[in-house]
Amino acid sequence: MFLAEDGRPIELTWNYSRREMLADGVIHCIGVVLGLAGSITLVATVAMAQLGWGTRAAIIVYAAILVSMLAVSATYNLYPVSPRKWLLRRADHALIYLMIAGTYTPLVTLVGTGPTAYGLLGFIWVVAGIGIAVKLLLPGRYDRLSILLYLLLGWSGLLAYESVIAALQPAALWLLGIGGLLYSFGVIFHVWRSLPFQNAIWHGFVLVATACHFGTVWASLAGATGA
Repeated sequence: MFLAEDGRPIELTWNYSRREMLADGVIHCIGVVLGLAGSITLVATVAMAQLGWGTRAAIIVYAAILVSMLAVSATYNLYPVSPRKWLLRRADHALIYLMIAGTYTPLVTLVGTGPTAYGLLGFIWVVAGIGIAVKLLLPGRYDRLSILLYLLLGWSGLLAYESVIAALQPAALWLLGIGGLLYSFGVIFHVWRSLPFQNAIWHGFVLVATACHFGTVWASLAGATGA
């Protein structure tokens, strides 16, 4: 049981058909397999590249967060309705903040320059930390506000356009923008509860957007190492 934004206790339900659950399960399984394979490849590449320890650490942290987000999302969405499912819900929603901050971290370390870039990164981690605390300690509250905060945090890189975004390789820049648009447009399906297969469609958008941002990190790494 959780508390609504006005403090009233609410009982959460999981009203999806067997076909909807199957579709969502397939998307999550694909995401976990691809995320694990991509992360292993990324970490192996970083281990052999001529990079500073800070940059290596940033990319390894990103890879670990990526796998964690996909795995926890799959576990939460496919787990039977029970008190444990709602504990997984806290972790799933908190990891979204962690994923946003974790994605910006390697980009700033690879291409970012000047105090604006690192100031932005510090700001993102502080806001993400606050969001994580709210999700873990106040479950079920401020859910609508959280969606807006996810989007604002995700697009906050525009505040450091000159010192981060403009320095990206063309392919990385396109992938970053496409991924951001997919996440943003996918929110429509996230809140469209009456649409059949709504949850599977939303997670499909998330998977493709996540793949785009993985491509951004990969292209930025290739540009930094001359690969």
